[in-house]
Amino acid sequence: MNKLKWISFALLCTATIIFVACSSAPEKIRPTASTVTESPSVNKAYGAYLAGRVAHIRKDFDKASDYYINSLSQDSDNKELINNLYLLLVSQIRIDEAAIYAEKNILNGNKDNFSYTVIATKHLHDKQYQKSIAEISKFNNPAYSSFIGPLLNAWNYVGLNQPDKALKSLDILKKEAGFNGIYYFHTGLINDYFNRTQEAQTAYEALINEEAVELSLRSLEVISNFYLRTAQPEKAQSILSGISTEKNSSDILAELSSQIRSHASAPERIISSPQEGAAEALFSIAATFRYDDIIDIAHMFTALAIYQNPNYDLAKLLLADILENRNMYNEANDVYDSIKENSPAYYSAQLKMAHNLIKQQDYDRAEILLKSLALDYNKPQVYIDLGDVLRFKDDYKEAIKYYQTAINQNPDSENLWVLYYAMGISFEQNNNWQEAEKALLKALELYPDHPLVLNYLGYTWLKQKQNINQAFSMIINAYVQSPNNVNITDSLGWALYNLGYYGMAEKYLEKALQDAPANPVICDHLGDVYWFTGRRNEARFKWQQALDLKDESGEINRKDIKNKLKNGITAHPELNYDKDKITEQLKLITQKITAKE
Repeated sequence: MNKLKWISFALLCTATIIFVACSSAPEKIRPTASTVTESPSVNKAYGAYLAGRVAHIRKDFDKASDYYINSLSQDSDNKELINNLYLLLVSQIRIDEAAIYAEKNILNGNKDNFSYTVIATKHLHDKQYQKSIAEISKFNNPAYSSFIGPLLNAWNYVGLNQPDKALKSLDILKKEAGFNGIYYFHTGLINDYFNRTQEAQTAYEALINEEAVELSLRSLEVISNFYLRTAQPEKAQSILSGISTEKNSSDILAELSSQIRSHASAPERIISSPQEGAAEALFSIAATFRYDDIIDIAHMFTALAIYQNPNYDLAKLLLADILENRNMYNEANDVYDSIKENSPAYYSAQLKMAHNLIKQQDYDRAEILLKSLALDYNKPQVYIDLGDVLRFKDDYKEAIKYYQTAINQNPDSENLWVLYYAMGISFEQNNNWQEAEKALLKALELYPDHPLVLNYLGYTWLKQKQNINQAFSMIINAYVQSPNNVNITDSLGWALYNLGYYGMAEKYLEKALQDAPANPVICDHLGDVYWFTGRRNEARFKWQQALDLKDESGEINRKDIKNKLKNGITAHPELNYDKDKITEQLKLITQKITAKE
């Protein structure tokens, strides 16, 4: 195990996982038969604890913290609750309160290193640098003493106006190759803070040239800011050229590049206080250890970073992303909404807010936000998202307009097939099959054999009794690629039913319904199959289910289903197809699926 992975493990071992509420109340505040009548304060503490636990389970961590504080006001010595509370408060960036309970946690004998970190961070924030150094000296875990402590102490010494001690504190990071990027970055920041321009540039350029390090957005922002302040605008622009990052980062880079080009005079220094420098240190820690198994640690250190620098927008983006991973979309959007309009991260934050509203199916608010964003940012992604929102709202005519705008703006996009696919669906739902077919065929041209496009086009052709052989081949191709996709499985079962292969159809439709039991379309299809396999009571049960379940597809024909409930199905489905070709396709699917399974 290399040192970086070992430190990750050590941090995980010293962290308390706080984002799932305790399964039961601590013994100290659980009322008994005797305390019910003898100690009203215990009952009150227990009631507050239970209310806190409910809020905790619901991921309302602010309210949970308030209830736990109330509980502790009646039961001030409860060690387990104090330990959980200080961590919860940190996650909510309530660090002043968290430090109080971290001190109580230590007095209770739970001398974990993160408690000392919270207290040290509070002292640093309050410019009590010697007190912060004293707390850091109590670290007894190598993950803290060889990484976290040196980073924080470097900025404590900056606060004490001792640049040489600050830089010396970072020396231990040079011993681990995985920390080279952090070492050069903070060395540059500290030298830059003390106006040691040449030394700062040497460190920054060492970071740029470090082959094992991919420059972070924050590094790019800080170094380009340094070059602009030192009259080297060409270098500021050059380091942003050719950087390949994920989509949202690219948006931030584009905004950053635009701001660099528009600077007529030198910008303000990004790091202008020891607290802002400490925020960089804490964010470096969070970014280093942002993995699924220790995401709590990233959450906590990101919160500490924002406490030190409330205007740290990239830290806010990371915190919001962590909250999204916890499905806490409202809380994430509160963080995004705190990013100001003049920030390079503003556009990305607003776009992410819209995406979260879409995930919550709050399409009206998402539409308003995206249309507002479109007024200032004439970008394809805004129009794509608007098209999606309007399609989800069944406003297919308007959705088509926005998809077409996005296509016109970015005709060479490698993901253009997605737009034609979405536009094809919108045309089909808007009863314009001629244009829908064109769009879907264009999507297949751009991305041959994509299972989603194959399935949608093949299924629609079958519904219209067109190109039966080709449609069936497409659906089989789609299923072979994505056998666990419910919609594709349903298409295959329904296609087999229409071709008269009822036994095989039953197998695939039952599989689809098992994965999506509340899908009325699958219920309807399976009812049809059951009718012809002799399971007629079950057929009527499935048809009734199809009527009772909510239909979001617009495909359920209620009149037809009511007729089937009354009269059954009087005729077998009839399609004109080449039986030899279909037989070959059936052999193909049997061979391929058997090989996969």
